[in-house]
Amino acid sequence: EVQFVESGGGTVQTGGSLRLSCAASGVPYDDYAIGWFRQAPGKEREGVSSINSNDGRTSYADSVKGRFTISSDNAKNTVSLQMNLLKPEDTAVYYCALGKWTKEGIMRVDYWGQGTQVTVSS
Repeated sequence: EVQFVESGGGTVQTGGSLRLSCAASGVPYDDYAIGWFRQAPGKEREGVSSINSNDGRTSYADSVKGRFTISSDNAKNTVSLQMNLLKPEDTAVYYCALGKWTKEGIMRVDYWGQGTQVTVSS
């Protein structure tokens, strides 16, 4: 059974920073993609960023490029998302996700974390 431990969510002011972390256990494959999606109230869930475990390739949504940075520790099956220059539009529940890239930077999600709240005040 795949399980996730997510941490780092909270409330910050506009322009502040947060660092999200996700530790996955029970990962059933050696080659995988892991990353973060987010969902704001009344909106669809969208991909934020992901990283490919075998070669370290990364992907980012246009809205977060230049502000967010993803990194991973394959030995611990852990992924982190450093979020800087946060905006109110970044407010959402952030979900850790595990799967594989079906195309360059496009992730098929097989497993979801429980989510952690990020709130950016104006």
